[in-house]
Order: sequence, then structure tokens, then C-alpha cells
Amino acid sequence: MAANGSIQKPEEEWRAILSPEQFRILRQKGTEPKSTGEYDKFFRDGIYNCAGCGTPLYKSTTKFNSGCGWPAFYEGLPGAINRFPDPDGRRTEITCAACGGHLGHVFKGEGFATPTDERHCVNSVSIKFLPAETSTASQ
Repeated sequence: MAANGSIQKPEEEWRAILSPEQFRILRQKGTEPKSTGEYDKFFRDGIYNCAGCGTPLYKSTTKFNSGCGWPAFYEGLPGAINRFPDPDGRRTEITCAACGGHLGHVFKGEGFATPTDERHCVNSVSIKFLPAETSTASQ
């Protein structure tokens, strides 16, 4: 997968720095099994960063319980997320704008009471949580 932004590494380097599961999901566009990710039912104050490159992606204040089995956010940080329509036309893939790592998919119009009417369905393996007390991004 080609990187979308400034952080570009050969796939061999990604394979060396990521766990096999992170590589499968972030670099090969895989999906973790439903309701198995560590952040599915996790709600603490902080920032969620890309597990591949460390770029801040989501504020905890945008995370909500969608019941879908994966972490759900209603919006990413400005400029942090890229969107690409899937070839089947049913979904829109979301990736880290800095390294191109696959995060999951975004869905619209599902009726959740969120400011954007969007659900970013994100693999827990694709993100790393940084608690508010150590976070450098503003809340």
C-alpha cells in the first residue's frame, strides 16, 4: 500500500516495526474480529494516535458507544484522516493521512445522535491511546 502522506517506509520496514496483527490491518487493510479490540468498550480522556506512525487521529471526546463491536468516533482531528471509496461502493475506507495506515471505514446516515451523523469504525489494532495527562494535543 502506498503511503498517503509524509511518512513513507518500505513494507519490509513496516513489517519489522509492527506486530504481525498490526501489519495485517494497517498495511494489508485487514479487520480485527468484532468485539475483540482493546478500545471497543474503552472510554478515558486522551488522544488516539496511529499505531503505525504515532500521528494524533482522534480526541476521546469524539468517541461514542455505537454497539458495532469496534471503536467508534464521529470525527477525526482536522487533516488527520483520509477517505477513499471502496471499490464495491458500499463503504469508505479511512486511513492515517501521515502514513497511509488502514484504520477502518466511515459510515454516514446511520441515525446516531452525533454532531456529524458519521461513525468512524476503527480497528483497535490501528490506534494507540495516550491518556490526557500525557497527551500533547489539546482536548
